Amino acid sequence: MPVPASWRVALPHTAAAVPIARALIRTALAEIEVSADSDTAELLTAELVANAVEHTSGESPIELVVELLATGCQVEVHDGDPAPPGVWPRPGHGPAPDVWRENGRGLLLIRALSSACGHRLTDAGKAVWFTLPSRSC
Repeated sequence: MPVPASWRVALPHTAAAVPIARALIRTALAEIEVSADSDTAELLTAELVANAVEHTSGESPIELVVELLATGCQVEVHDGDPAPPGVWPRPGHGPAPDVWRENGRGLLLIRALSSACGHRLTDAGKAVWFTLPSRSC
């Protein structure tokens, strides 16, 4: 059974943060024996980081927090804006996103592909998070 581990990394408040975050989550999941699906973790992490860059202002870094557990992983993205991330749509409920738009489906993907997701206020703004179970769970 792998030993729980966690990382906290400051990322630039620019689009360059997205590929960095993807590489970090891929590397983190490769370090443990019983891991969550790394492709899904990369996709959802990229969505959280892209949302933080696009929908928050300022030059303060975004923080990526990854917790690896025997039961899977939890990923959080911290930003300086306390405003909630928007509506967490449920797949199959309400109007479908416009398939021709290049954005607007991130929170839907996170909700559909994670085992849990949400947001919480922090002293410096908010943290938006998701969890993925271990493949063996």
